[in-house]
Amino acid sequence: MRNIQELLVKFNVKPHSLDLYEEAFTHSSFNADANTKHCDYERIEFLGDSVINMVVTEHAYKVHPEMGQGNLTKLKSTLVGTGFLSQLALKYELDKYIRVGNSFVAKISQSKHLLEDVFEAFFGAMYLDQGFEFTKNVLLGIFAPEIDNFKMSEVTDYKSKLQEETQAEHRESVVYEVVDESGPAHNRSFTVRVLFDGIELGIGTGSTKKQAEQNAAKQALEKRVR
Repeated sequence: MRNIQELLVKFNVKPHSLDLYEEAFTHSSFNADANTKHCDYERIEFLGDSVINMVVTEHAYKVHPEMGQGNLTKLKSTLVGTGFLSQLALKYELDKYIRVGNSFVAKISQSKHLLEDVFEAFFGAMYLDQGFEFTKNVLLGIFAPEIDNFKMSEVTDYKSKLQEETQAEHRESVVYEVVDESGPAHNRSFTVRVLFDGIELGIGTGSTKKQAEQNAAKQALEKRVR
């Protein structure tokens, strides 16, 4: 694990409390080995999640007056979701600074939820240590280009589209069924199939049930146009 101060230099942070950042990069499994309690990122992550959501939501509201509530919600969900935040964590090499215990056997760089949590915790620690304006400016440097260039056409709600197409032909609704769930709690994998009248239309996997359902609906739609 690298020295956390190396990371802080990259973000031009002159820490008042280095302990905050070390806590933000500590997984709960580390406590068992170190014989400590409440020295992990869970509380700071809770705070960081709110700070990130606030900054992203405010900037999106200002730069996209053409978007209604529904599209703004989709934009926010895309940019603060597990997939995108875990990618950002890897982009800025946050995985290199995470402390885990011996009971954590997964590969950190492949643990999307862990990476998401640490990304949020890092900015929660920054908020407590540096204040809101400093943290906001750092976050805007990361998210503003994504928000400014966001194209709603690239975000497709496959579940809604499949439901609309199915109900245009029939009155019944499609049904989603979890057929497999595997992996440790921090890195779950779900497999879901979508059914209509007992017939499987598509199947998909994802790190959340919602993601797996979207992928199952996407496959069903792709099959319909073949």
